[in-house]
This record gives sequence, structure tokens and C-alpha cells, in this order.
Amino acid sequence: MSKHAPQIKIPASYMRGGTSKGVFFRLQDLPDAAQVAGAARDALLLRVIGSPDPYGKQIDGMGGATSSTSKAVIVSKSSRPDHDVDYLFGQVAIDKAFVDWSGNCGNLSAAVGPFAISNGFIDAARVPQDGMATVRIWQANIGKTIVAQVPVSNGMVQETGDFELDGVTFAAAEIQLDFLDPAADEDGGGGAMFPTGNLVDELEVPGLGRLKATLINAGIPTIFVDAAAIGYTGTELQDAINGDAKALAMFETLRAHGALRMGLIQHLDEAANRQHTPKVAFVAKPADYVASSGKVVAAADIDLLVRALSMGKLHHAMMGTAAVAIGTAAAIPGTLVNLAAGGGARTAVRFGHPSGTLRVGAEARQQDGDWVVSKAIMSRSARVLMEGWVRVPG
Repeated sequence: MSKHAPQIKIPASYMRGGTSKGVFFRLQDLPDAAQVAGAARDALLLRVIGSPDPYGKQIDGMGGATSSTSKAVIVSKSSRPDHDVDYLFGQVAIDKAFVDWSGNCGNLSAAVGPFAISNGFIDAARVPQDGMATVRIWQANIGKTIVAQVPVSNGMVQETGDFELDGVTFAAAEIQLDFLDPAADEDGGGGAMFPTGNLVDELEVPGLGRLKATLINAGIPTIFVDAAAIGYTGTELQDAINGDAKALAMFETLRAHGALRMGLIQHLDEAANRQHTPKVAFVAKPADYVASSGKVVAAADIDLLVRALSMGKLHHAMMGTAAVAIGTAAAIPGTLVNLAAGGGARTAVRFGHPSGTLRVGAEARQQDGDWVVSKAIMSRSARVLMEGWVRVPG
């Protein structure tokens, strides 16, 4: 009997959703020990993705060595009324043995509907031969509903199309996502969209001094600051920040102080174990710039500029959850996001990010003096890159 056990095979799909990609599993296909939250599940996903990797390359796994490609998703039949599937997202750290379950991935949300239809989670009677299938998704990390409109052709998910998404090289079929009641019920956030009660707060941040910030819980907890206040223009691409250790340390300090003010952590040093949330982003008025693909983005074609960091690095495009936060904050007069977009009431914005532009809408209204957003709306695309089994040493 060999002392070297064979690898175990687990059914999985490798999918792109928006500007991210990840490994998708059906809960029922996972080994028994990994069907419940805990150390066994985390260990499995770390090994699948290829983390922790001191080389930072994830060569021995499915991860792509960036926060956008170091992700795992578990889908199950929903236990909730009026929902089709439960969607659980794990952000897998690259160099640490850590899976962050504290938030959603808005980009991969676009792939959940197609995965649910293709994997038998949706009653066949609800999938048209040709047309739109509506998939109601329970986002289990944050306790929110996402409604996906998935195009169907010849009774199967339509993946090809002419919808273009900046940050994704090839066109595909458009999937509309409605993030219902997106103010996040984060632990400590109390479900308030503005956890401090203010549209704009002042943070005292070492090295930066007093800094105006909009702290919002929508889509994902996000800290927005003005680009100029931290020495940027809002036209930066990844290279301008990701190779600058001093800048990255400054952003992490800012993120920790914002997290503390939002009530997401009780002590500054807890931020290190909460890398996925909150996000930190900076905004500016429109300006011309050249996107990472070489395409020129004209100031006249956008309402504002936004750059956001994810897992300690400037994101190559925009996280879908942060886009929800941008659309929500833009709809509320007086936030830093709204002011960068020119102020006033608005139901949608087109913003410039490092890869190009993105349009996001939100429906906001005042109720008893508080702002509520019934939904944020955006379009994404998704497709299966590969399917079969992932293998991991037992």
C-alpha cells in the first residue's frame, strides 16, 4: 500500500463573471467536511486556488495571482422562500492561509445565474426556450437579494453576444443584475447605509491629517475620499500605485481608520484580518485619460473618475460591489461621490476606471429623514471557461 494517497476529484466550473474569475462549486459536490463553514472548507479552497504562496504566483492552483482571480464560489439550492439559490463567496488570500468571507463579489454575481441554470438549480419550467430567465439569488455573505436576468437561447444559457465590458477583452452576452436594498447588513454596521449617520465624515489619519470621507454600506462597505486630498488625480492606472510600497501602506492605514469609524472593527490592528472589506476608493471630477488597453477615455463621456483598491492593490477595473456603492452614493446629494459627479439628484452615473468606463444606476429616496436605496442596477457578462473536476491532494 503506497503512503502517497491519490488526489481527490471535485466537480467544478471555472467561470468568468464581469472582470473577475473564480472556481464555482455546488455545495453538494464538496467533501462532507467542507460542506460546512470552517477550517476544512477553508483549507480545501486554499489548496484549490494555490494559496498560501510565498512566491505570489499561485502556480500550483487555479488562482491567477491577483485579487480578481483568487476567488471561490459555493452555490446551493436556496433554503429561503422566493429565492432560487444561495451564493457564498470566498476571497482567497494569495500569500496568506486565509479565506475572507466578509463580503460579496459583485463581478462573480453575474456568473451565479448562468451556473444555477446550467447545474439544475432552476426548475426547467422557468427557463424559456428563448428569452430571459430570472434567477433570484440569496447572497449569503451579506444577507442580500440579487436578481439576475440571464439570456437563454435554445433552452441553454446564452454566453456569446455583443455586450462589451471594459476590463474584459472579448464581447459576450449581457446579464443585468439588480442588487436589491443594497445597504449592507455587515456585522457592526447595523444595516445603516451611512454607519456614522453622516454623508461626509472627517477622519484623522496618521500621515494624511484630517481627511473628508464618505463612509457607505451599499454593495460592500466602502470608504470614499477625494483624489486630490491624498495626492492623486483619479486618472491613475495600476502601475502608478501598486509598485509604490509607501502609497499602499498609506491606503491600508486609511482603510483601517475608516473601518474603525464604520464599526466594522473594534481595534485598528483587526483590519489585517479583514482584507476584503471595507474597500477604499478615491474620486475626482471628469478628466481625459488613457485606459490600460490604450483606449482614450474622454472627460465628456463620463460623470466622474473612480479608482478603488481591493486586497491591498489598485484594482484593474472596478469591483462590482464597489460599483454598487458608487451608484448608490452618486444618487445621494452631498456625498463625495455625488459632488465629484457634479452634485444634484441623479439616477445613474458613468464613471471612468483604469480599464475604461462603467454605467451603474440606483434608485434612492428619503424616508423619515434617512436615505434608502431600493436597488442598484448594472450590466455584466459571464461565461464558463472550463468545467469538469478540480483535483487536490487528499
